[in-house]
Amino acid sequence: MRAQPARLVNGAPVLFQVKPPARLESLNGTWLGHELSFSFDAASKTWFALAGVSLETAPGTYTLELAGETQAGKVPSNKISFSRKFAVARGKYPRIKVELSVESKFTEPTPEQQKQIEEGQQIKKDYLNRVTPEREWSGQFSAPADAAISDVFGSERIFNGKTSSPHLGLDFRVPSGTPVAAMNDGTVLLARQLYFEGNFIVLDHGQGLLTLYLHLSEFKVKEGDQVKRGQVVALSGGTGRATGPHLHVAVRWQGTPLDPAALMRLRLP
Repeated sequence: MRAQPARLVNGAPVLFQVKPPARLESLNGTWLGHELSFSFDAASKTWFALAGVSLETAPGTYTLELAGETQAGKVPSNKISFSRKFAVARGKYPRIKVELSVESKFTEPTPEQQKQIEEGQQIKKDYLNRVTPEREWSGQFSAPADAAISDVFGSERIFNGKTSSPHLGLDFRVPSGTPVAAMNDGTVLLARQLYFEGNFIVLDHGQGLLTLYLHLSEFKVKEGDQVKRGQVVALSGGTGRATGPHLHVAVRWQGTPLDPAALMRLRLP
């Protein structure tokens, strides 16, 4: 049993790969309170599952619990269980504070604007924690745009003198109208306008893994569409709470924000 990357940190995804002691029909696991469904890779004869570690997870040792079913008749019992402990270290994220200025409606909203904010929060609560059973992603996650990075995951930011929560995505420095590509295969879960996010797309890659694309100027897909990695899903823009045109991309795994750059570095089957 092994993990990729070898050093686990808070805020980052992890690929678990398992070679069980017996041939299995299925394999499931539990990690940091989340349920995992493993897929079998015939080429390497290993079972794999993509998971993550939340930013709030303290450094320490955590256990991956596994339970599988062997082929009928191979052993007296067709159920098998085993576990392994993994160390989680503290990730190094930028603490440099950058003063940013945005319209006052984003820091001091009117009652009507507050209502729009609350509606957006409810939509995100309803959609961003969804876990569909089937895995749609396959292979590497690719960058949504070929551009320089202007802000990274985990950095602390200030809006109009008020400290905001950590930056939970990756910003690409692109002009408005730049094509935005799907990072992997999936289904369009959301394609609508929200108060802070502006024009907002969420792709469901299965098993709780979502990629989010914010501040878009134009949609090229609609909710329910199936997309392939590299397919253009939108054009970038500066809608919502944005200091100017750019592409903000985020990753959620079973509701947990993860570093998109770390996801793209994983070597995935």
